[in-house]
Amino acid sequence: QVQLVESGGGLVQAGGSLRLSCATSERTVSDFTLAWFRQAPGKEREFVGAIDWSGGMSYYTDSVKGRFTISRDNAKNMVYLQMNNLKPEDTAVYYCAADLGWGRRTAHEYDYWGQGTQVTVSS
Repeated sequence: QVQLVESGGGLVQAGGSLRLSCATSERTVSDFTLAWFRQAPGKEREFVGAIDWSGGMSYYTDSVKGRFTISRDNAKNMVYLQMNNLKPEDTAVYYCAADLGWGRRTAHEYDYWGQGTQVTVSS
């Protein structure tokens, strides 16, 4: 069974940094692409970025390029989202997701989800 559990959210001032973590089951780490999505109130769930099973390739939505970085540590069954230079518009619930495919950017294409962690950026 694929399990994903996010942590690390919180309140931060604009310009600050946060690192989100997602603990994964062993099967997830070895087979799946892992992605981060976010959902602000009243908006659809939005793709943030994804990393392949090896950690060697990643891609991001344009609004976070150069500020956010996804990494994974397969030995620890973890995936991370390092968020720098945060902006108020980054405020959302952030979700970790897993899927066997690659290059996917829409929520309905991902089969497994965590429960989410709230990130709030104050101006």
